[in-house]
Amino acid sequence: MALKSTIYKAELNISDMDRGYYADHSLTIARHPSETDERMMIRVLAFAIHASERLSFGRGISDTEEPDFWLKDYTDAIQLWGEVGQPEDRRLLKACGRAEQVVVYSFAHASSIWWKGINSRLDRAKNLQVKNVASATSQELAKMAQRNMQLQCTIQDGQIWMSAGDESVQIDLETFKDFG
Repeated sequence: MALKSTIYKAELNISDMDRGYYADHSLTIARHPSETDERMMIRVLAFAIHASERLSFGRGISDTEEPDFWLKDYTDAIQLWGEVGQPEDRRLLKACGRAEQVVVYSFAHASSIWWKGINSRLDRAKNLQVKNVASATSQELAKMAQRNMQLQCTIQDGQIWMSAGDESVQIDLETFKDFG
């Protein structure tokens, strides 16, 4: 018998002064049995960075045809395809062909090794952006994971802060690849 996803709930308050986006989102997060708290919280972080009314979580790990999160327009065209972790280059090239923009958030100790191994095969992907969250930072985010979360994300002048209660983490993103 297959294990079922664990459901997490998050009340996410976003104050993105860089984009002028201020909103509350009630998120239902299905955490796949093979997914860690760390990966799940990187998905929440990515959601906060790209938040909009139409942004939603995809099936990600559970379905190879869907991303971890995506933004579709009203015609169902994919504007943003978001991946978390260290996806294969073929998956990313396929996503680049299907979406206007593709963004990856990597977070493991070995992220730089993963990127060095595939970056030359992704040079032609002009609509791909790859960001890295330091491993120590992602582990701090993982400590915030609870079945019911109250989270605040503040973005100003390129700095990102995520907080839950008295805990707060500053997130500095390293750019491995930018659009263009």
